[in-house]
Amino acid sequence: MWAGIGEVRAAQADGGPPTALAAGSARGESGVSVHRTRFHGGMHLEAIPQCHCVCFHMPRLRVERRMAGRAVRRESLAGELHICPAGFDCGVDVDESVDAVLVAIDPGWFSLAAAEESALEAQLIGCLFGYDQALLDLARTLALESAADYPNGPLFWNEAAGNFIDNLLARYSSAVAPRARGTLGKTVFKRLKDYIFAHIDEPIEVDELASIAGRSPFHFSRVFTQSVGLTPHRYVVHLRVQRATELVRAGQLGLAEIAARTGFADQSHLSRWVRGGAVDDLQTPRPATSLRCSTRCSSGSATCQIAFLRRQVGEVDKLGRMGPRNMNSTYAGGAPCKVAVRKHSPSNSSSSPSGALQLLAT
Repeated sequence: MWAGIGEVRAAQADGGPPTALAAGSARGESGVSVHRTRFHGGMHLEAIPQCHCVCFHMPRLRVERRMAGRAVRRESLAGELHICPAGFDCGVDVDESVDAVLVAIDPGWFSLAAAEESALEAQLIGCLFGYDQALLDLARTLALESAADYPNGPLFWNEAAGNFIDNLLARYSSAVAPRARGTLGKTVFKRLKDYIFAHIDEPIEVDELASIAGRSPFHFSRVFTQSVGLTPHRYVVHLRVQRATELVRAGQLGLAEIAARTGFADQSHLSRWVRGGAVDDLQTPRPATSLRCSTRCSSGSATCQIAFLRRQVGEVDKLGRMGPRNMNSTYAGGAPCKVAVRKHSPSNSSSSPSGALQLLAT
């Protein structure tokens, strides 16, 4: 039930495990999974997650939430969130039946989103009680998709998951005070990204990127991974797939030419890297409830495939970017309790958080 989250102990009133209503993630790599559970008669949960966790509880009830040695018990509105960053102990106790939706985010993907927004030094901010309608709506969308076995396909899931991370980063992160040694600066990262996009249809070597950054290849790879959350090679592929998706949205080129223009050997090479994502999903038969192209095409032509994907993208765009980046969350019941947390990368996400805690508000 809690696969990939870390150390979790959860029980309902009778001491048994809660009922799992939905769990998992769509095919592909989004860095986000969702877990919807029902606790009968009461809820007890303790965890030290290895990923960033955002939990929503329904209905309105009295709840005690704990994080990093601090506990607060009060009436909670339906849908209020609890953010527990990776590596910190957290807990919840409720004396009545409750439904919970937990969205788990890979710290590496959070770091990648921060890098994409030129916020390499961003920290996640934990929160014991807060209300955020945009995140709640996206969490419900993810839970519904998971419960229905992802009827709208991996592209829809990845866009919703990406929007969730973007909203989390926009309103629950802060910059650290001076940049630590051994990380990339914003200027260097921008030069690297500009170079990759300028040569997106060519082979790109780590040695060349290291030269741009003014580091040895070995040191560059380590520093890049620590700062961005992906290895240089995986980040290049990430940008290639991102650019390929943009070209598919435009609908002007066939998939084979899109693969060539984004540095993939051929269409199948692109599909393998997507690993079950949007492009690969075009070639997989889906039930009638999915957003498949309305045109019946037995040949599986690129034109039909692109028409399907463009329609799918259109549905995704209805989600929108939930809220501007400077939007403040609305909180109920007074000021939120926030906790500043050191940014985690895949290499140190399991490390002890001792000494990294800073209470920002009570």
